[in-house]
Amino acid sequence: MRKTVHLALGLAALGASAGALADTQVALGSQERVTRLFAYPNNCNVICYRDWTLEQTVEHYLTQSVQRDGYAAATVKVHRDNDKLYADIKGVPDGYDKPLKALLETGELAYEGASKLNRAGGWDYSWYLFLPLGMALENRRSVELLHFPPDYSLTRYQDYLKSNTTDRWATLLTFNGIPAEQTPAFQTIVDIAPIAAPASAGKSLEGVYGYFSDYQLRMVKETTKTQGDVSLPMVAFGAPVRAWIQQQYGPVVKVLGLVTIKPTPEQSVPVLGSNHPSAIWYAADPANNDGSQEKADESGLRMMGQDLSAACWQAGMGSNPKADAKATLNACTQKWQVTAKKQTCELFFRSIREMTPEQAAAKCNTGPMTRALRELHKPLEMD
Repeated sequence: MRKTVHLALGLAALGASAGALADTQVALGSQERVTRLFAYPNNCNVICYRDWTLEQTVEHYLTQSVQRDGYAAATVKVHRDNDKLYADIKGVPDGYDKPLKALLETGELAYEGASKLNRAGGWDYSWYLFLPLGMALENRRSVELLHFPPDYSLTRYQDYLKSNTTDRWATLLTFNGIPAEQTPAFQTIVDIAPIAAPASAGKSLEGVYGYFSDYQLRMVKETTKTQGDVSLPMVAFGAPVRAWIQQQYGPVVKVLGLVTIKPTPEQSVPVLGSNHPSAIWYAADPANNDGSQEKADESGLRMMGQDLSAACWQAGMGSNPKADAKATLNACTQKWQVTAKKQTCELFFRSIREMTPEQAAAKCNTGPMTRALRELHKPLEMD
């Protein structure tokens, strides 16, 4: 599978580079519009952590996008003409402005929803409106549906893909054959709450989704569509997100449950349910397992098997969207929960318990872990 993934990605990159590159100019809008859509200033509290101008902030995020689309030599320069801002992007294909314009137009819906939420008294002082800036705009491979971005991705990193959640999932994608530098193309994120908030804010955000319905539905439609007749695959992470899928589209989505949704009559998007990428630290905490380290290891191991299977499906379907989604899932669960379950165990102890490869291998040969591996395929209710 590793060779197949590399070959598919290599051909795609070759096709992208072989196309005629051009220069494009994108009208971003007024200073007021650009300020709110790019959460400017991103990191100021009297003293700015990064003392950037509005133009520098926009250049930063658009440069992330062109690089994650595979145009390493592309450049971005933002300039003003009276009150209007424009982005001059060199070294990208003709038409590259279209997905960027679509993102910003959809972002207006998020701003409207946040404004209504604030007028209703539901906005918290510690929240920031944060659109999924810096994502791949053209050469996306798959879509990740998540709950909300952590505030530090905005205030500290100015990188939507820099968080414990996304870092862990990127690692799982590399375990499934995706080169590390290509994982951003698989991690186009849509958050059902476009609000950068403290990691502990999950419960307080559960009542805000309805304010962002127009934004959410358009983002799913826009990010999953392709130039052809096959939609990009999507992974739905965590219970709130899987419940949102059911509310909006109908199907019940369980962990490692596979459904199809139709954002438009012409689209059929395969969606796989998954644990939240950070849930494993809760599942593997002895405090959540009657204080038992052995039970915590078993719970964490079982979730690791599920997560590796989900990332495997994402890697396979993202590399070949025309593949059979069910057959791909069956192959992935068979691999990580049956034939390669010892490797699953070692990866759990290396990545979650931070053991050396030698320590992890020894741990997976102990009696408790041998027994746990026999039950690796059983469902885990914790999420």
